[in-house]
Amino acid sequence: MPRVLLASLALVLAACGSGGGSSSPASPPPPPPPAGTKADVQILMMGNSHTSANGLPNMVAALVRAAWPGRTVEAVEAPTWMFLQQRASDPASLALLRSTPWRFVVLQAQEYSSSGLFDYPIDGAVALVRESRAVGALPILFPEWPRAEIPETQRIYDLHLSIARVAPACVPPIPQAWDLARVRLPDIELHAPDGNHARAPGSLLAAMVITATMTGVSPGLFPAIEGVGVDAGVQARLRSVAAETVTVYAPRTGCPGDAVGP
Repeated sequence: MPRVLLASLALVLAACGSGGGSSSPASPPPPPPPAGTKADVQILMMGNSHTSANGLPNMVAALVRAAWPGRTVEAVEAPTWMFLQQRASDPASLALLRSTPWRFVVLQAQEYSSSGLFDYPIDGAVALVRESRAVGALPILFPEWPRAEIPETQRIYDLHLSIARVAPACVPPIPQAWDLARVRLPDIELHAPDGNHARAPGSLLAAMVITATMTGVSPGLFPAIEGVGVDAGVQARLRSVAAETVTVYAPRTGCPGDAVGP
């Protein structure tokens, strides 16, 4: 096989990632600017392409501002996409985590088996939850939505609850919200064409559930937000689904002892 073809094949394989909904496109975002220290509510989001796609951190920040009027909010996305097991030993990630008095740390990209036949370690996620607690932040695990036409919601959710049982962390019912939306709102496309990543409405639905977990405010009370690529009518329908979901599945199942409020 020609060397050029071999090199191209190696690049493709390196970009694919491994494990269920945690695979990422090949081009990670550029490093963000250094975290600020002036916002009332500082949010750190550590994940991969599922966190980056459609500007989900900015969606969360906008919704928290709406839920807590008068509060300034900043969301920072950690540089480089990686699984939590990798991030737990990444010096740059740990330095960022320890650099600021974060109010919330959102942890996405727990690796899991696409087939369900293998178990991946959770000790990296556990370590990051504990590091988040050590800096005074509330850790929030981010269970990803199920892939298109694959019934894996409970498996993904239970995996994240297993982490929270070892190191208490909030577990938003994001997969359940997606399942409900696909029943209630079949005309709204949540998945990107790859059946794995989200379109803007899917990211916004996840952001609504995450924000409800942070603030204790029902998504039904959120206003429409601008600049997210989702029109106000669709946002209203997504809010209804998110509100119903957090009523049935308590977002703070894994962190019931943590205070709620601005």
